[in-house]
Amino acid sequence: MNEFASANAWARYVFVCLLFTDILNVSFAVIHYSITEEMEEGSIVANLATDLGLDVKSLTNRRMRLDVIANKKYLDVNMDTGDLYISERIDRENLCPFKMSTSNCFLKLDAAIENPARMFNIELEIVDINDNAPHFRRDTMHLDISESTPTGERFSLNNAVDPDFGSNSVETYYLSESEHFTIEIQTGRDGSKFADLILKKALDREEQAVHNLILTAVDGGVPARSGIANITVRVLDTNDNAPQFDKESYTISLSENSPIGSLVAKLNATDSDEGSNAEILYLFSLYTSEKTQATFSLNEDNGEITVKETINYEDFRIYDMEIIAKDKGSNSLSGHCKVTVLVTDMNDNHPEVSVKSFQSLVTEAVAVNTVIAVVCVSDKDSGENGHVDVHVSDQLPFALRESLDGHYELVVSESLDREKVPEYEITITVTDRGSPQLSNNETIVLELLDVNDNVPQFSQSFYTIPVMENNAPGALLSSLTALDPDLHENQYLVYFIIEKEIVNTSMSMLFSINPENGNLYALKTFDYEIEKEFLFHIEARDCGVPPLGSNATVHVIIMDQNDHAPLIVSPWRAHGFVVEEKIPRSTDKGTLIAKVIAIDTDSAQNSQITYQFLQNTDTTLFTLDQYNGEIRTMRMFSYRDAHHQRLVVIAKDNGEPSLSATVTINLSIVETALKAYSDMSEMPLEHEVFSDLNLYLVIGLGSVSFLLLITILVTIVLKCQKPKPSKAPSTCRNSVISESNSTSADSTLVSNNTYWHSLFLAKTRKGKMVVRQPVPKGATYIVSSIPRSTGLTDTSDSTASTLQASTTTSSSSS
Repeated sequence: MNEFASANAWARYVFVCLLFTDILNVSFAVIHYSITEEMEEGSIVANLATDLGLDVKSLTNRRMRLDVIANKKYLDVNMDTGDLYISERIDRENLCPFKMSTSNCFLKLDAAIENPARMFNIELEIVDINDNAPHFRRDTMHLDISESTPTGERFSLNNAVDPDFGSNSVETYYLSESEHFTIEIQTGRDGSKFADLILKKALDREEQAVHNLILTAVDGGVPARSGIANITVRVLDTNDNAPQFDKESYTISLSENSPIGSLVAKLNATDSDEGSNAEILYLFSLYTSEKTQATFSLNEDNGEITVKETINYEDFRIYDMEIIAKDKGSNSLSGHCKVTVLVTDMNDNHPEVSVKSFQSLVTEAVAVNTVIAVVCVSDKDSGENGHVDVHVSDQLPFALRESLDGHYELVVSESLDREKVPEYEITITVTDRGSPQLSNNETIVLELLDVNDNVPQFSQSFYTIPVMENNAPGALLSSLTALDPDLHENQYLVYFIIEKEIVNTSMSMLFSINPENGNLYALKTFDYEIEKEFLFHIEARDCGVPPLGSNATVHVIIMDQNDHAPLIVSPWRAHGFVVEEKIPRSTDKGTLIAKVIAIDTDSAQNSQITYQFLQNTDTTLFTLDQYNGEIRTMRMFSYRDAHHQRLVVIAKDNGEPSLSATVTINLSIVETALKAYSDMSEMPLEHEVFSDLNLYLVIGLGSVSFLLLITILVTIVLKCQKPKPSKAPSTCRNSVISESNSTSADSTLVSNNTYWHSLFLAKTRKGKMVVRQPVPKGATYIVSSIPRSTGLTDTSDSTASTLQASTTTSSSSS
């Protein structure tokens, strides 16, 4: 490092010495060149070696160099060719920023060479080119000009500047097209150009408040360059315009009953002026009535008209008002408009309905289309709000028929029936056609008077009344009531029995009916065994004019009562209540010893008889069938058994309470004549016994035939007298179980479901004979005779002989 520093220092010393030597021997020369600015780098200005008379080859050895100006090396020399060329772009406006268009711009620099040392002064003239456009110091200029300014007034504008030189600087100005403004170009002492703005036509702010102009500055270069500035002219207002409403007149529809404070209209007046000249006050003029000013309120600031008090269409329908719009300028101007408020009807009144005449009582037989009321309707509203519709319910038999404007007749539209609806509440409803609909109604009450138009009706057309026999005379049998929906005398009913005779006996002798309430009473005591039923008619008749009536059929059925005790008809007892019987000791097990037969003249369950032992000497020896009364042996007799057996049998019916009868049978056990008794029962009877029996049978058949003939004749006579033949009970024969569930065996049984009569056998020396007890008049009976068993064979094996006879039951018996 020290050596290198020493070498540098020596070199600098030598250079200074040589330079000093050159300076002493230097000679100066001035060379002038001219170039245009903005030439490209590398452009050759001239051959400096030729111009200086230097050898090109020696330039490098002689170390030729040029000055650096302001740290920029604008020019340089090519050591190989000697050409002077541009090494950095030259801008005249930067080198000569203060040179005016009348001054030239020069770049001066020195060139030096060595061996020998020489100095050259190079003067390079920079020729201007039009590389800059004119520009204004302010891009936008603002001017305030009153619209009252007279034409020809001049206004100064900022001028444009151009850094170029000579003709390349600002040459002239141009103004954008405008009918109100123009410019005039002035030239200053220094040659600069500027323009004045001149008003050539009066301004109107209301027509155009702002004028936007463009000022263009153009230089004289080729091609020419230009710059622009915006000029904004704001026209200042004067109060030269009166306020104007949007329309000269307004027609506003307003619903009645609008709420207080609701907006009616917002008037809008405009003033083309500005500021206070455009501020508007709204006022009622003197032509606006006090009523209108009391009803409506006017906001003086914004022109809003609002409702001040309640508006009623029915009171006042049209309001007229005049409104003034006044500005706030020093010399205020004003405008006028008319406002007409048409009050529209609102459906705020209910329709009214009134009944002018009314007939509150009519008969139910009133004719259809009969007028019963006159109705008047009205509505204070108008249009659809005042148009009313009148109606009554479709469910009612009435209709409304218009007679005059607002008057209607209420007429009967259907036949009336008081028994269905005795009274009508007729609501007449009126409804207007407004929105929303309002309605009103009036109710009248129509009462119907009764007409005798209904026949009394029994609850049943056929009554079946059961009556227990042995009833007390005057007993209540039933209440046979009818209903009549009519009123008063048309409803009052009288009951009576339609007369009918039964075997010359009037029904009124047997029954009585209360004429006021229909209670049916029995006038006599009935006996089921004599009279079983009665059929007759009753009638209910009202007291109307003419009277109406209806009848019903009454069927009185006599019910049997257990009023007869059983009657024991077998075994036959000649004296007292004890029956004596003899039984061989050799009797087999199961042999029929005796059969107890009881009859009961009652019917149904009252005649159903059961048998029981009340006393039995030996319970192991005899058995009794509770249904048919047969007494049979349970085993064979032994010598240890008593010779006398006592049997007491009770026959009870099934009535309530139960009735009974008893029979005592004394049995004697015998040891002899068993064989003979048996043979006698198996062999034919002696001639005389059968002869007697046949004689009895012939007599019985003859008697029965005679009675049958009498009965047929009586029946024919009764049928000719009666409208309906009475039905005779059917005859039934049963040798074991009767129709009344009574049993019979070894005896004769009579049955017709009402009476039991017996033809039973009695023992005689010669055998068996038929004994007939009296039979009640009108009874039907069957007689069957079955021989008793001898004890040696079963009853079913015995030969039976039968005798039958029948009579016809009469409809009435004494």
